[in-house]
Amino acid sequence: MPSVPENVPPRVTDMDRNTAVERLQDAFAEGHLVQEEMDTRLHLALTATTHGELSSALASLPSKEDGRTVEVNPIGGQVKRRGRWHAPRTFKVASRMAKVKLDYSRAYIDHPVLDVELNLEYGWARVILPADATVDYEGLQARWKQPVHRPSRHGGSNGPRIRITGNMGYGRLTIKHRRS
Repeated sequence: MPSVPENVPPRVTDMDRNTAVERLQDAFAEGHLVQEEMDTRLHLALTATTHGELSSALASLPSKEDGRTVEVNPIGGQVKRRGRWHAPRTFKVASRMAKVKLDYSRAYIDHPVLDVELNLEYGWARVILPADATVDYEGLQARWKQPVHRPSRHGGSNGPRIRITGNMGYGRLTIKHRRS
């Protein structure tokens, strides 16, 4: 009768592989991996049989906890961030009647991608970006007026990417870039 080794590492499940693939996709979308490295790590994650192999596919990726989330939930009033402030990885505002002004043009931005989630029923929002930033607001649902975006004259693409999502009720989102 053949003997079974006592210290056999547990095998990787499909759920473990799926979680690893999601982390790799997030890291790629945030600019932490180039295409060739992404392909190599994806292959490693999809063919991994042990947790050690799976860990090597995820080695040196930033932790999911590296970015912090700030949530602001006023009933009304103003939410302002301007000047030299540390921009969180995710900024969420939910309000019935607030006026929101997020000026990222002079902020300390430590992440290649920032998420802004706006859920405003009657308020308005203005987001000011650095001149070299890109913006994606396709994930924002606007009930009354569509967002107004004034693109940068300099066609920046080397700066951070700002993703704006959420729901705007009876207000408007205005996005503009800082002048260089």
